[in-house]
Amino acid sequence: MRKKGLLMVMILLVLGVLATTSFSANVTYDHRALVIDGKRRVLISGSIHYPRSTPEMWPDLIQKSKDGGLDFDFEGRKDLVRFVKAVAEAGLYVHLRIGPYVCAEWNYGGFPLWLHFIPGIVLRSDNEPFKAEMKRFTAKIVDLMKQEKLYASQGGPIILSQIENEYGNIESGYGAAAKPYIKWSAAMAISLDTGVPWVMCQQANAPDPIINTCNGFYCDQFTPNSNNKPKMWTENWTGWFLSFGGAVPYRPAQDLAFAVARFFQRGGTLQNYYMYHGGTNFGRTTGGPFISTSYDYDAPLDEYGLVNQPKWGHLKDLHKVIKQVEGALVATDPAISSLGSNLEAAVYRTGSECVAFLANVGTNSAATVTFNGNSYNLPAWSVSILPDCKNVVYNTAKINSMAMIPSFTRQSLIADVDESLSLGSAWSWIKEPVGITKDDAFTKPGLLEQINTTADQSDYLWYSLSVDVKGDEPYLDESKTDLHVESLGHALHAFINGKLAGSGKGNSGNSKVSLEIPVTFGSGKNTIDLLSLTVGLQNYGAFFDTRGAGITGPVKLRSAKSGTSVDLSSLQWTYQVGLKGEELNLPSKDSSLWSQSTLPKKQPLTWYKTSFDAPSGSSPVAIDFTGMGKGEAWVNGQSIGRYWPTYFAPNSGCKENCDYRGPYSSSKCYKNCGKPSQQLYHVPRSWLKPSGNILVLFEEIGGDPMQISFATREVESLCSHISESHPPPVDMWNSDSKSKSHSRAPVLSLECPSPNQVISSVKFASFGTPHGSCGRFNHGKCSSTKALSIVEKACVGSKSCKIGVSINTFGDPCVGVTKSLAVEASCT
Repeated sequence: MRKKGLLMVMILLVLGVLATTSFSANVTYDHRALVIDGKRRVLISGSIHYPRSTPEMWPDLIQKSKDGGLDFDFEGRKDLVRFVKAVAEAGLYVHLRIGPYVCAEWNYGGFPLWLHFIPGIVLRSDNEPFKAEMKRFTAKIVDLMKQEKLYASQGGPIILSQIENEYGNIESGYGAAAKPYIKWSAAMAISLDTGVPWVMCQQANAPDPIINTCNGFYCDQFTPNSNNKPKMWTENWTGWFLSFGGAVPYRPAQDLAFAVARFFQRGGTLQNYYMYHGGTNFGRTTGGPFISTSYDYDAPLDEYGLVNQPKWGHLKDLHKVIKQVEGALVATDPAISSLGSNLEAAVYRTGSECVAFLANVGTNSAATVTFNGNSYNLPAWSVSILPDCKNVVYNTAKINSMAMIPSFTRQSLIADVDESLSLGSAWSWIKEPVGITKDDAFTKPGLLEQINTTADQSDYLWYSLSVDVKGDEPYLDESKTDLHVESLGHALHAFINGKLAGSGKGNSGNSKVSLEIPVTFGSGKNTIDLLSLTVGLQNYGAFFDTRGAGITGPVKLRSAKSGTSVDLSSLQWTYQVGLKGEELNLPSKDSSLWSQSTLPKKQPLTWYKTSFDAPSGSSPVAIDFTGMGKGEAWVNGQSIGRYWPTYFAPNSGCKENCDYRGPYSSSKCYKNCGKPSQQLYHVPRSWLKPSGNILVLFEEIGGDPMQISFATREVESLCSHISESHPPPVDMWNSDSKSKSHSRAPVLSLECPSPNQVISSVKFASFGTPHGSCGRFNHGKCSSTKALSIVEKACVGSKSCKIGVSINTFGDPCVGVTKSLAVEASCT
């Protein structure tokens, strides 16, 4: 029988990944672990939200997850059954996290907005209308899985299910209605008789037999609410999400590995990465508000589905070691002892097996410790794993895996236009009318909250008012009149007599908009048209579903000279939900309205359309929206999401090298300061035809589509930096006798990422005391003169190469100094 692995999923849900079996499996648990067919298991999993990738990407994502050493866990593009079956075919387990609330930076937390309009409903509370809908949804998903025989009890891959999600974090906000709701949720889930255990994450009071689990950057100190339940970590945050207007967060691989090793050191047996592949927020699926279209999350598999090195490889090595000692980890509880200040040993001993974890949780200095009569050097904020209680096979701070520098190769979007013709002739365009143009517009007194008005059928809501100017109004000033608008968010554009007068936007910390702009009115009828827009609905917090958006006032005109003002908020406003172009379905349907006259540039409210050929090759594709302002883009009728390249990250707060030592937080490590939060937008290859593809844009604030270009995701360089003090490769422990493994030298390994590539050049090689990071290596005071020629001979012309990091290979350029080998190479 194939060995099962494990991975996690979201249905707007959220699953895990699992293995296919030809017979029913009995899944239970005890205080140490999940028990599958009578055997305790250590499980390592990773979340993949399948709607954030395409079905064509799923097999490769699943295989790379399996290759990376995962057992299960996927989060539930929308064919859930197809996805779970694809996971099963790969021999992995699934953890089906049903929710139905999922958070996940998904629009409205994964709930459908129509729930909001059910009379008397209070979401996530002891409320009968909500409980009826939650039970109906949960039962539907469970029945769907049962019909396809996908639970382990039926011979399928699903070994765990989850009900609710992180409710304990915000439970106090719901007062007395919270605890009865949790008890009801648990009882409802158990009554569905899935034949597998249920979990609740971040729910310390989860009723038996529900397993309460931990979410966070670290969970080594977590303890379940019963000695009969195993220690499980359902969300280990591999990075953090990106917001429009923010810098790009990332989490160092050393710290992530440290957190995982600490969890298993202190008795954990199921650990899930959130995310293992983040993907893309296609369409209008982002939550937040202000969550970017990219949901890369600095995950081990990047937004495009490629391995994120060295994180993917460093974790793969860790998973190998953990799996090698699985039997000892689940057989007993660890014996934990102190080795000094901030120094700790944990030993799992059973029969002839002995496994040790040695940890230095100090944040400043390495330490030398004595354990079992031997001396070990422990870098700060690291864990060493000794599978035989003697030899160090892995240290979380010492990365053996190579790094890769990604690059994006640009090419013009329009490659075949006759140079004798205007480039604008490759584009057609339609002007979106300002203000009210649709038949379903309506008039109401006062200002309406946006979400209740649009039901989230569109990002856009027009607020329109006619102002009759006689010339003697005290609040109007010939020299300067200001229009003041207060909005709950998330952004707005103000038009006076059809012309854009000003715009405002909120941010991820405060979505409210306060706009004050100078305006000029003529005598007679004047129009104020305010276009309010959302950028994803709230997805987190107590009563998040009640957070409003749109212009709720006041809206005032004020004379800058006299200070006299008039409040327009209570007047008769005319409303239009959505755009005329949306009503005409311009992203998907042809229209005689498209014009090929002189292309308007830097004009607000403009639809653009062009055709293009797919970039050659098989590399992942993105569109670089440099030159555009804000809007949404569609390729062959499929929305690739909102684009906003004019929303820049702050100029400060980034570090060239973020110190992995010390506790990580979402604001610790940033890159991309002073640049657009997101400039490149993923276009799945499976959405493209070889030629005749159609790109449609709706541009809100003005841009130049001629500046748009394609970018294909490539690898610029391979890098590695290995010292004499690194452990040998984990695979050596597998292949060699354990008694000899400790004498092996460290090895520097490089491998081109694509099957048809070979290493074509060595950009840098130094053995001695090189310093710097990948792409910025420099020679130190000590350097072997033979390093470059040795590395070139071993690597150039080969798909991969391995070089021993030893004076036996390079000679000794500086006696008595611990040396290292740093290499940067290119593939073609």
